[in-house]
Amino acid sequence: MELRHLRYFVTVAEELNFSKAALKLYTAQPSLSQQIKDLEEDVGVQLLYRTKRKVELTEEGAVFLEQARLTLAQAEKAVAMARQVFKAKQQLLRIGFVPVAEMKIFPYVLPNLRVQNPELKIELLSLNNTEQMRGIKKGDLDITFTRHNFHNEEIESKFVLREPLIFILPQDHPLAKYERIPVKALNGIDFIIPAAEQSQTLHDTILAFAEANNITFNIVQKADNILFNINSIGMGLGCTILPGYIAPLTMSNTVIRPLDIELPSLDLYVSYRKQSSSVAIKKFMELLTNVFYLDVNRSES
Repeated sequence: MELRHLRYFVTVAEELNFSKAALKLYTAQPSLSQQIKDLEEDVGVQLLYRTKRKVELTEEGAVFLEQARLTLAQAEKAVAMARQVFKAKQQLLRIGFVPVAEMKIFPYVLPNLRVQNPELKIELLSLNNTEQMRGIKKGDLDITFTRHNFHNEEIESKFVLREPLIFILPQDHPLAKYERIPVKALNGIDFIIPAAEQSQTLHDTILAFAEANNITFNIVQKADNILFNINSIGMGLGCTILPGYIAPLTMSNTVIRPLDIELPSLDLYVSYRKQSSSVAIKKFMELLTNVFYLDVNRSES
């Protein structure tokens, strides 16, 4: 029995569908079925009931599932801890971030960090929230800057800043005539929305704002990145809502207008593993705390 057998079984048990599980595992269904059969032979009991219509856990399978999850979690923890020790020796700091950190955090922290620690190698990786969370759990990232508060038993999260959203539209758009746009005037407008795959929090915040105000956007484009979102406005495709840090990057043929009600805000959090012994993480957090006055006794604002 190998860890891959446990991963395969857990995925099938969660999906209760061999085809869906095979897609999720990037493997062929016949191969997956054989792996599960091999696992059942090793364990000596039937773990799954299979028919042409459905897949169900046996009582034995339900017990095995719980222990398999614990085993996989412990294996991941062992890998993460080993990687942490290695990186501490290598004087390497890997920081994942969403774009706002590049403009509002790093210029005020990284220069001093490099001056005070010239031997420290810093790697910056622009990743979405999901990729960063996966990276910090695996030990591939030391610090993350995301829109989510990941505070839990393993991860420490600190609130860094709160950023208002802004409404951007083409300069010749009919709504540009308003000094303050009535929120009801947004109903039915052509709208470019950040793709959920890359900006889940922003995507959901925009849709929640629309729903709360009984607005339906005519979504004409889902933007995979901020620059494409801005360029789409410049091309006259529609309007958008983006974080305030975007304002200096907007094009000359676009304008920013306030609404007659306040737009939502987005929070930014810094996160790191609680049990990390990395001196580099400690030094970075000390500088960040001094600059942004982080409250070390709370994880959110």
